[in-house]
Formats: sequence, C-alpha cells, structure tokens
Amino acid sequence: MSEAIIVALITVAGSIIVQVMIARANTRDLYAKLDKQSEISDQRIQGEIDVIKTEIRQLTAQVEKHNQVIDRTYALENRMGVAEERISDANHRINELRDRPG
Repeated sequence: MSEAIIVALITVAGSIIVQVMIARANTRDLYAKLDKQSEISDQRIQGEIDVIKTEIRQLTAQVEKHNQVIDRTYALENRMGVAEERISDANHRINELRDRPG
C-alpha cells in the first residue's frame, strides 16, 4: 500500500477515535445534567407530597370535628324527641285533671 493510503487510514481512525471520545464525554455530561434535573424534580415532588399530606391531615381533623357535631346533634334530637313526648304526656295529664269533675 502506498504511504498516502496508510496516512489516510490513520487519519480516519484517529478521527473516529476522537469522535467516539467526544460522544462519550457528551453522553456523560448529558447523564449528569439529567441526574441533576431528576434530583431537583424529586425534591419538588417530595415537597408537593408533604404539602398534600399536611392538607389531608387538616381535612381529616375537620371531618372528625364535623362528625362529632353530627353525633352530638343526633343525640340532641333524640333527647328532644323524648322531652317533647314527656311534655305532651304532661299536657295530656293536666288536661285530664282540668276536665275531671271535682
């Protein structure tokens, strides 16, 4: 082979090796950037999850308070029904005593 062909092959091989090295370096840089962005995204997501958990706790507390009010209201309604029945019975007895000849 002639010297020109050998020099050309060496030049091509060198160019390919340099391009592969550049591509690897770019790939490493790209992966580093993606990892950093992923960490930032993970932190942001974790922060949002923490906020959501806090809001769920607050809503749970509000629902528990609401349920306590409902339970107390139900108990009061039952007691009110009993009281109304007793008043009705007392009024009926009073009317019986008034109507009684005596």
